[in-house]
Amino acid sequence: MKTIASCVQEIIVSRPFLEEALSREIINFSALAKDLNSTISEMLRKPVKDGAIMMALRRYESPINSKNALHLKNVFKNLGDITVRSNLSDFTFQNSKTLIHSHSKVLEKINNNQQLFYAFTRGIFESNIMSSTSEKESIFEVFKNETLIGLQDNLSAISINLPQGNSKIAGLYYQIFKRLAWENVTLYEVISTTNEFTILVEDHLVDKAFSVIKGLKY
Repeated sequence: MKTIASCVQEIIVSRPFLEEALSREIINFSALAKDLNSTISEMLRKPVKDGAIMMALRRYESPINSKNALHLKNVFKNLGDITVRSNLSDFTFQNSKTLIHSHSKVLEKINNNQQLFYAFTRGIFESNIMSSTSEKESIFEVFKNETLIGLQDNLSAISINLPQGNSKIAGLYYQIFKRLAWENVTLYEVISTTNEFTILVEDHLVDKAFSVIKGLKY
């Protein structure tokens, strides 16, 4: 059976920005209660009082329990090096039987150059190559028989080393994405391995994105 409290929780969980505002205590409970009244009344199929909603808002607790919240805090406190790479390009190719072969040619070419940035991800229908823009012409040459779907230049990558055991912490990426979204940082691409996390953003957003990531430690 639905209650005012359960309706409040359902609404807040579905609106990350609202949850963030509540956690920062930068929202007026009375005004929010009035704003949510019609929605909750409709969910319960009966009129409800603003005061009851406001009480439910004050009693709301994040689904992330205190133990997991402590784990999250420790992970962010122990984030490793943050590395920024600029002058990057992102290529999107349609998957084909020869795409992997073309990819292997690029790997052979750049294998001994540790200064280059290069990442490859394969989806069901398309694949992405993220590389230093200096390799743009080489990639065009190697993939000349493939179907190019998209190309974006002027990108930067921010890579973060994550502590061991991070994959066991619920809500880790959610917290990162939420804080970036709160600062209106649009992510162009996301790459992750077990203990490393990389985001690609357009150059004009890199300073803001770096500030957000660095701020996670505090």
